[in-house]
Amino acid sequence: MTVVGGGVRQEAFKDALSSRYLSYAMSTIMARSLPDVRDGLKPVHRRLLHAMRQLRLDPDQGYKKCARVVGDVMGKYHPHGDQAIYDALVRLAQEFAVRYPLVDGQGNFGNVDGDNAAAMRYTEARMTEVAQALLDGIDEDAVDFRETYDGEGREPVVLPANFPNLLANGATGIAVGMATSIPPHNVGEICDALAHLIKTPNATIAKLVDFMPGPDFPTGGVLVEERATVTEAYTTGRGSFRVRARWETEDLGRGQYQVVVTEIPYQVQKARLVERIAELMHNRKLPLLGDIRDESAEDIRLVLEPKSRNVTPDMLMESLFRNTEMESRVSLNMNVLDADNVPRVMTLREVLQAWLDHRHEVLKRRTNFRLGKIEERLNVLRGYMVVFLNLDEVIAIIREEDDPRAVMKKRWKLNDAQVDAILNMRLRSLRKLEEIAIREEIEGLEGEQKTLKGLLRDKARRMKHLAGEVAELKKTFGPKTEIGRRRTEIGDAPEPVTVPVEAMIEREAVTVVCSEKGWVRAIKGHNVDPKDLKFKEGDKGRFVLPAETTDKLLVFATNGRFYTVGVDKLPGGRGHGEPLRLMFDMSNDTDIVALRVHKPGAKLVVASSDGRGFVVSEDEVVAQTRTGKQVLNVKGDVEAAACAPVEGDQFAVLGKKRKLLIFPLSELPEMSRGRGVKLQSYTRDSLADVATFAMDEGLTTRTGDRHRTFTADELKEWVGKRAQAGRKVPRGFPSAPRFS
Repeated sequence: MTVVGGGVRQEAFKDALSSRYLSYAMSTIMARSLPDVRDGLKPVHRRLLHAMRQLRLDPDQGYKKCARVVGDVMGKYHPHGDQAIYDALVRLAQEFAVRYPLVDGQGNFGNVDGDNAAAMRYTEARMTEVAQALLDGIDEDAVDFRETYDGEGREPVVLPANFPNLLANGATGIAVGMATSIPPHNVGEICDALAHLIKTPNATIAKLVDFMPGPDFPTGGVLVEERATVTEAYTTGRGSFRVRARWETEDLGRGQYQVVVTEIPYQVQKARLVERIAELMHNRKLPLLGDIRDESAEDIRLVLEPKSRNVTPDMLMESLFRNTEMESRVSLNMNVLDADNVPRVMTLREVLQAWLDHRHEVLKRRTNFRLGKIEERLNVLRGYMVVFLNLDEVIAIIREEDDPRAVMKKRWKLNDAQVDAILNMRLRSLRKLEEIAIREEIEGLEGEQKTLKGLLRDKARRMKHLAGEVAELKKTFGPKTEIGRRRTEIGDAPEPVTVPVEAMIEREAVTVVCSEKGWVRAIKGHNVDPKDLKFKEGDKGRFVLPAETTDKLLVFATNGRFYTVGVDKLPGGRGHGEPLRLMFDMSNDTDIVALRVHKPGAKLVVASSDGRGFVVSEDEVVAQTRTGKQVLNVKGDVEAAACAPVEGDQFAVLGKKRKLLIFPLSELPEMSRGRGVKLQSYTRDSLADVATFAMDEGLTTRTGDRHRTFTADELKEWVGKRAQAGRKVPRGFPSAPRFS
């Protein structure tokens, strides 16, 4: 870096950018985004409370316009936009956003639906008792002050904080490269943990969690997190908590019911939640839910009607918990500024101990301040004793001497403070100068002085005093008060509720249509005439299957793999559909052999082009991934050629040269994967199709719209043993080497 004439400094762009960005980052971290562990406040909140105190907006005083407060904060302490300051003020007054509001608002301060507050010129505010507790002792040298941004005033660096605000109200903020997220907790439980920590400084996190089992949100709800997870989060300072809406069932008689949601998770906007549920219902993503109504007034009341009385309340709510913000996660990241203004992630014990250390320091500073005031008062009282004992002489000196101050100082060895107090006395105060009263006040002050000095010398007494403050805090804001009762229920981790996949999909009749080139679609209804179907140029129909949206579609390919797709995932009937192979990881050189609707418990026969095959259960071929499931092993030029359902007791196999062989189905083994056994012998031939049937019902074939059934007597000549070559098909058999 070099300095050039004229005050221009040359600096590498990289270095200049780095230093400026670092300054910006530190400013964001220190003065905007992260709260102080001692009072749990960011600068804007601290300045708001200080300004409201300057305006004498105590809880027992009248309200003042929020515009007045915002103006003072912006003009004296916080040189930022008025809207940002007002937004911070509004949040401190919202009972659904802050567990223990610091501002008592009058007017429209927004609601849980997400509506904004009225303009600051319409709303009024004053402090709450909680805010007053945070400021308690600020006039007694409890904390340091610093100059404001313009140097014309002074503001507190931190508040005395006779209230564990960081944990009680929580905090959120995003800085540069770091963030904080602390949910609110119950003050009564915090006080219990603090009392235990005072008695046992080395208390474990697990023991502290016994007193503080989890967050306590202003909107209630149910905490459904395992105890071990909660303990781990408080131990590391990072984690998350799962919160669910609170609900109950209302019996409507005749087997009907409705679910009523009375509390929703923290920071979830009710109106947005209802809109989201309605959108999912419209998109058929919540098939168990029939209707939702918002009957909320001052309290939340969301009415949920099930689609069917066969749906249980637990199953209905489980579907909502999975798909909506009826269940949400609240993160924990206790990244705060410590007493040295260093940002770091703290554990639960460190946060509690930091507050105790701060209160301990405040206690010592307030004690020293009080000792100083006592010393000043004792000094004045001793001067008054001189006046009382020498009243006539004092009056004479004041009346006759040109410089009574110097005379009195010399005559009775008084100091400046004593002389000033005597000279500033009003005549009517002389009647109060009774020796007994003065001596009693001196004795009282000296006794208090002795007690306070003993308090400063004895740490154990100071910690006992802090324990008393904590007990008084619990009495004021504890569980026996309306504001202090726990709102969020501590529940157990929920047992898994099995919601059948079919139940998550609206049941609807459709017809699955797949073309020769593999373009698939699902047309509503079963009354689809194949003649009316249209396909792309050069393509034609191949499979037309009646199904329901809750069914699974099995696709058997020439590579011997089965692929599975839900019918509800198929494209609609408009247009020509989509290529089926794009729904799986199916290569371009692989073709579709068979397409069928999955029937649990059914069985299939699969066969390869070299005439080998076996029986397999349909339950074994359902694939869970896009890559499918290998069932029939093939290699080289051999590929899967046929797939047929098992129906009856006979098996028929047909070669491409129209040779037919029939043998008992019992000769085929049942396997889950493999090459299978030899079905038919070939000489320069390959397998074309397979079928199963009951001999007493005969073998039915189809040519176009015509069906022909061959009886048992007509098939006698083609019945043989497995692996034989077979004979030419009987007269009347379809010309194409296919059974259907």
